[in-house]
Amino acid sequence: MNLVKTSRETLLRPLQAVAGTIERRHTLPILSNVLIQRDAGRLAFIATDIEIEISADASADAQGEKKAVTVGARKLLDILRALPEASEVTLTLADKRLQARSGKSRFQLQTLPAEDFPRLAAPEGTAVAFELPQQALKAALALVQYAMAQQDIRYYLNGLLMLVEAGELRLVATDGHRLAIATKTVRAKDVGRQEVILPRKTIIELSKLLGDTDAPVAIELYASQARFRFDGVLLASKLVDGKFPDYQRVIPSAHSKLLRVSRQTLADALQRAAILTSDKFRGVRWVMGESNLRITCTNTEQEEAQEELDVDYKGEAVDIGFNVQYLLDVLSNLDAPEVEVALGDANSSALVTVPGRTDFKYVVMPMRI
Repeated sequence: MNLVKTSRETLLRPLQAVAGTIERRHTLPILSNVLIQRDAGRLAFIATDIEIEISADASADAQGEKKAVTVGARKLLDILRALPEASEVTLTLADKRLQARSGKSRFQLQTLPAEDFPRLAAPEGTAVAFELPQQALKAALALVQYAMAQQDIRYYLNGLLMLVEAGELRLVATDGHRLAIATKTVRAKDVGRQEVILPRKTIIELSKLLGDTDAPVAIELYASQARFRFDGVLLASKLVDGKFPDYQRVIPSAHSKLLRVSRQTLADALQRAAILTSDKFRGVRWVMGESNLRITCTNTEQEEAQEELDVDYKGEAVDIGFNVQYLLDVLSNLDAPEVEVALGDANSSALVTVPGRTDFKYVVMPMRI
């Protein structure tokens, strides 16, 4: 039975969109497969790792009958990538195998029953739903996702807080040593309040799939699930069950020492100083004086790096240490020409903001040098 006959690109685009959620090693063999569902005028590719489910559509001949099958996602993806760009591909089902034909190329792939494929349950209750441009959400995620923890025992830190309230979307990430907050206005009237924690993998996959366009992404936040729809893609994710820390209380509000500096100049100086840091100790020292910032770094081999910058600073002298990677992360993800750093004393966290903007804040804890 013919499943579909179409161009290579028509099949490759949705398969690439869903393949990112598939882990290379699974205890359940079917989780290495992609579910292909054939319906009138539509071919859906669906992949899951139990926590996340991504589906993407391709157009299909309206004359075909309904059919569903699962096949090894990586193998099918590699086959399609290896075929010539302008080629036409025919997928056929016969004897529990999927045959892919293109020109004189033939591939026979083993299948597993579609009814055994695990699907995320439909969410219960009502959702808080809203829209915003894809590039706006992608930019906001880029501003905060690097601050997520990676394998913290406090599992709720291995994700990102998404809070929507009063027409504003707030994204917050922290690993306990730094905190990033980005806000965006959302397209909706009378948006209710909803607060969810999205898993780290969900954020990474969503960032990959979002485009740099003004096309909308429709977001639905339920009590147990989040859904993102855009460009024929639906990403559904379970939520992290936990209580996110009260991030508001760690944001400095009374720091009087203000430093304004070129973002790129500071990033370049930190990058050079970081050459002499080690994997175990990433500390750099800031010594601030009138219109001057001196950045130094020493290591266990008695080597030293020193950078001096002319900066806009007129406060008292400050001597403080930071993890250089935490500073480089925020500077490399901002696109502003300048940044402002608010400081207290050597034991107080620093607040990094963009002059003239209120949609981003970054808090970084000091480090003993």
